[in-house]
Amino acid sequence: MRILFTTVALPGHFFPLVPLAWACRAAGHEVLVLSAEHFVPTVLGSGLPGTSSGPAERFADLVADDRPSEGLAEQRTAHGRVFGRMAARALPGTSVAMRAWRPDVVVSERAEFAGPIAAWSLGIPQVELHWGVAALPEYRWGAATELSVQLAARGLDLLPRPAAVLNPWPPSLRLPHAAAHTGIRPLAYNGEARVPDWVLRRRRRPRVCLTLGTVVPRTGRSQVAESVADIVAALADLDVELVVAVDDRIAAGWPPLPESVRHVGRMPLSPVFATCDAVIHHGGQGTALTAIEAALPQLVLPVFDDQFDNGESVARAGAGVRLLPDEIAPEAIARECAAILERPGYRRAAEMLAAESAAQPTPAEVAESLVELAEEGTAQAA
Repeated sequence: MRILFTTVALPGHFFPLVPLAWACRAAGHEVLVLSAEHFVPTVLGSGLPGTSSGPAERFADLVADDRPSEGLAEQRTAHGRVFGRMAARALPGTSVAMRAWRPDVVVSERAEFAGPIAAWSLGIPQVELHWGVAALPEYRWGAATELSVQLAARGLDLLPRPAAVLNPWPPSLRLPHAAAHTGIRPLAYNGEARVPDWVLRRRRRPRVCLTLGTVVPRTGRSQVAESVADIVAALADLDVELVVAVDDRIAAGWPPLPESVRHVGRMPLSPVFATCDAVIHHGGQGTALTAIEAALPQLVLPVFDDQFDNGESVARAGAGVRLLPDEIAPEAIARECAAILERPGYRRAAEMLAAESAAQPTPAEVAESLVELAEEGTAQAA
């Protein structure tokens, strides 16, 4: 069987596909990953075969061209339009590649829309890998607006729906729209990043990791990103070992760090989280699910889109705290960090989520039934 994976050119969107793609390959299927030309080296770095859908603008550049949106719905719609423009640019190359390679099934992450449109046009079953807790109808509305000409040319009014949706979130955290989704156990893939030897050494104090993911530091339009130095200073007053996994470009202008703070830049979160006692992050899916896998209490500081819902779900489960943008202040972050370290209820709730997540079907199990999953539904426009 031939399985084509499609993704936008963002690590946080591609990385969750990697374990499933490798599971399909290990099961004896032919696998190919399709993405923008400049992102192909990242795909190849995962050990998977990749090919280009053509040149494309970078997400951070497209977002920078947009005026900041006032409300969350407007922000999500604006980002949906960005992904729609990316899909419009990728659709010709995606269609050519799909006709030439003739996959049996197409697996796309939920912000990649060229793959589903091309698959629908060719009658190929398409499966979506869901990310985030939110339904994000604004993404689809925004993308459909940008793709209206391409959709009309194919007799579609709206974006085609997938035949099946794979959801890596623990079932207890999912919202009603995800009731029929098929579970898949999230396995962290961190890209080409070396595990430093200090991670393996015994620590003397509680270890807390602060990270902002791969997108937030690039956009540069968030209070969290702009206040990291002050946040680090406030956290340094706690009796903890603070690991700061924040982009080197942000850290370049910081004053000298206290001895208890270790700035590490980009690093693999999964092995680091396994040695931590808590994590402070922006609410991105990859970071949140890696923290759940490690049974870590979380302090979530969301910036945009699904991050708000992700953080709310973790907090609702009792496994952490979410602070909204108008609540974010260095002192408040330090206070909440101390609380999630001191109160055992957060750890117990995190351990329950970790067990629930681990009980989901593995990528290897999902790979065995991928064609059946696709054929259970029909790629209808809805």
